Amino acid sequence: MYAITIPEPGGPEALVWSEVPDAVAGEGEVLVEVVAGAVNRADILQRQGFYNPPPGSSPYPGLECSGRIAAVGPGVSGWAVGDEVCALLAGGGYAEKVAVPAGQLLPVPKGLDARRAAALPEVVCTVWSNVFMIAHLRPGETLLVHGGSSGIGTMAIQLAKAVGAKVAVTAGTREKLDRCAELGADILINYREQDFVEELAKATDGAGADVILDNMGAKYLDRNVKALAVNGRLAIIGMQGGIRGELNIATLLNKRAAISATSLRARPPAEKTAIVAAVREHVWPLLDAGHVRPVVDRELPMSEAAAAHRVVEESGHIGKVLLVTV
Repeated sequence: MYAITIPEPGGPEALVWSEVPDAVAGEGEVLVEVVAGAVNRADILQRQGFYNPPPGSSPYPGLECSGRIAAVGPGVSGWAVGDEVCALLAGGGYAEKVAVPAGQLLPVPKGLDARRAAALPEVVCTVWSNVFMIAHLRPGETLLVHGGSSGIGTMAIQLAKAVGAKVAVTAGTREKLDRCAELGADILINYREQDFVEELAKATDGAGADVILDNMGAKYLDRNVKALAVNGRLAIIGMQGGIRGELNIATLLNKRAAISATSLRARPPAEKTAIVAAVREHVWPLLDAGHVRPVVDRELPMSEAAAAHRVVEESGHIGKVLLVTV
């Protein structure tokens, strides 16, 4: 089979479409013939040499994929050869085939083609686990999403609106904000021109956000805490703005607020299985009914993964960038 390899860490040109040994389904796994994968920021970090895959997982990048089951390993029930699926991965999505623990599989939602389903697993599992399972966003509350036009952001908007929450977003261009509004965002903040703490306070009569989904980390830490409502919850899922920041504990105490920080890739299989099961129970009915849909910016051949990484690094996209094998 062919896969994207990284012989030496570096820029996008470090990604090489190479012939590699075939993936094989082990105990409790299925072999997926990949139709498409999706680009995530974690893939860029891995390419640069900063985010190695967990021990025992595929060395190739790619944290989600879609395709068809080509083989079923020992100890697997409920799945059959030919089933159309998408999958949450610890790695290996940039390949023609990948072995996946059965607990990390999801069926392709009704009305969605197999390629576009590749845009779902990582973003849906990230949003659901952080915004709903950890931060417990409730109907009537306000969610602030940084990077509202990203893959994570576009899904967070839709899921929050589906449960009856109000949504504020930050983005860097009018086009991106307009797209967020089309998805249901209520409060639109251009972070290049506006202070999100001030704008959020104006829009919420000084209350702030009950939940903040943050991809920036250190750069926004202090302002995120200021933007929280009383009993607010800050969920940090990225560090695009650095890893070290100052935190005013007095502000946090006065607001009786909480901060959580998670990554998905390194979680034990049992935790991933639990998240996937929750997503299938709560989110898949919304997808099957057409109330929620992945936002796909463009599709590129998987052999052109370098070009896809350039698109994501330049942040000119809205939603997900897919890599297709067919």
